[in-house]
Amino acid sequence: QVQLVQSGGGLVQAGGSLRLSCAASGTIFSINAMGWYRQAPGKQRELVATITSDGSTYYADSVKGRFTISRDNAKNTVYLQMNSLKREDTAVYYCSANILLTYSRTSIREYWGRGTQVTVSS
Repeated sequence: QVQLVQSGGGLVQAGGSLRLSCAASGTIFSINAMGWYRQAPGKQRELVATITSDGSTYYADSVKGRFTISRDNAKNTVYLQMNSLKREDTAVYYCSANILLTYSRTSIREYWGRGTQVTVSS
């Protein structure tokens, strides 16, 4: 059974920083892309950032230059460093991972964390 366990988040003032972590555990052969999404109240879930297994990154325009995604492959963990936070960054943040359960490409599955609240106050 594969699980993604998130940590970090909380309440911070505008301009502040937070770091989110997401660790994958269970029967894992390898992990392909990992990413962070967020969902604000009354809005659809949106992509924040992704990172491939070789470290290539993608960021939504709204977070470029402020957020940094990284991963530790040895720990099966992805991080999201969030700096210069704005009120509009307030949302529940979810991590995701595309995980190969065996050597077979057909074993790939997408997993999600349970979400963590990030609240930015003015």
